[in-house]
Amino acid sequence: MNTLTVFCGAKKGNRPIYIQAAQKLGRLAAELDVEIIYGGSSSGLMGAVADSALEKNGTVTGIIPEELKPQEIAHQHVSRLITVNSMHERKALMYEKGDAFVALPGGIGTLEEFMEVITWGAIGQHEKQCALLNVGNYYTPLEELLEHMVHEGFLAKHIKEKIVIEEDVEALLHKVNS
Repeated sequence: MNTLTVFCGAKKGNRPIYIQAAQKLGRLAAELDVEIIYGGSSSGLMGAVADSALEKNGTVTGIIPEELKPQEIAHQHVSRLITVNSMHERKALMYEKGDAFVALPGGIGTLEEFMEVITWGAIGQHEKQCALLNVGNYYTPLEELLEHMVHEGFLAKHIKEKIVIEEDVEALLHKVNS
């Protein structure tokens, strides 16, 4: 794995463990010489991932729509900041550039981005690893929903089982990188 696309919130959330996990992911990715591809913001978990990777001399590429630059406060110190015209273009480029995908805690945008890559994998558009960093059990309700979808016959069990779900950053990176 040379690049890791990270989906996460432009907000910090209510618990310090979210920022700590984002920082650890950024540091470890840099130490593994894995480039971070992310949404380009300097705020929230996005900013924490980017700043931590940069502090360890990592490579970080931010991709941000022009309209969100003021709202998400575009990061001015990343290795590359790519400005695009729309959210659709942002997502397409993030997907294209990533060798694997991981979602940290975030809101509806994070969830939508992650579910789209899961969907694309399910219909055969890619074979890339998809992972949820379940820090503080943030994604436990989603994991339960996915199990419910399998139980109710709307999601194939093998698709759900492909999703790496880990509480520990190091364990997650190891599984995604193998």
